[in-house]
Amino acid sequence: MLIDGHGRKVDYLRVSVTERCNFRCQYCMPEKPFSWVPKENLLSYEELFEFIKVGIDEGIKKVRITGGEPLLRTGLDTFLKMIYDYDPSIDLALTTNGFLLPRAAQALKDAGLKRINISLDSLKADVAAKIAQKDVLKTVLAGIQKAKDLGFKIKINCVPMRGYNETELIDILDFCKENGFEVRFIEFMENKHAHTGAKGLNSQAIQDIIAKKYSFTLVPRTGPSPSQGYALDDGYVFGIIEPHKSDFCESCNRIRLTASGVLIPCLFFEQSQSIKEAIQNKDIKKAAAILKDVLANKPEKNNWNEGNENEVSSRAFYETGG
Repeated sequence: MLIDGHGRKVDYLRVSVTERCNFRCQYCMPEKPFSWVPKENLLSYEELFEFIKVGIDEGIKKVRITGGEPLLRTGLDTFLKMIYDYDPSIDLALTTNGFLLPRAAQALKDAGLKRINISLDSLKADVAAKIAQKDVLKTVLAGIQKAKDLGFKIKINCVPMRGYNETELIDILDFCKENGFEVRFIEFMENKHAHTGAKGLNSQAIQDIIAKKYSFTLVPRTGPSPSQGYALDDGYVFGIIEPHKSDFCESCNRIRLTASGVLIPCLFFEQSQSIKEAIQNKDIKKAAAILKDVLANKPEKNNWNEGNENEVSSRAFYETGG
């Protein structure tokens, strides 16, 4: 079992397989040039898998594959199959912007993937293009439909941003409700790589907008999920990820691994350690020791909390998958 320095059980590993992305979203990396990270800077799938096995053997129960945009890295289905075959009981999931799903979804299904989180920030083509800086909506919707047709369990992630999509939150909720998807509205996490002046909506503002059409009640938390649930009168539950709440980090069960082998204990802070050398030298004991040391020094909470609205992270989310 993996326990961090604050007594929290850590059983969730997020693995970024690439920092590359085919979108340039305003809240993530709108000004980053399109670039190709040298292959030698990345761990191979086999090397990433060696560390994932360490995590699973130490108590990891959930593995989420992220990016950048993970579907940009070729052979992802083979990587997923490695993990699935090692332990079919692992909760194996993927986060994607959905653009490449129409052609990739079947291979992901065949590899053993069961769950996909897909970003959908607007149902208007012009707004989606303004956010992603690319004409994306038609293809993303086709990807969502393909995933639905194949029977994936789907969650939709939406980042409400002032001046972009704040008038669409009810429409996005209704779209998800009608399709049987859970929607999770994510408070914008202030970071230095986002568009200058980018402003999100906090949880209360999101609730106020939804309350214009629906009444809802708070769903008590029952586990370490980062999403706070709210139930409509008909039983449909939407979520809000609220990193600015003071209690957000109390049940954090997550640790992150980048494609270059860097273990990150907290999304806000820069602290990290690399397992790259240990894994490439096949020193599994050292990699396991680094993992436990990173957890021992995992911060108690982030700095996006109530009263610190001006706190900005220098972390590049495209390297960590958010």
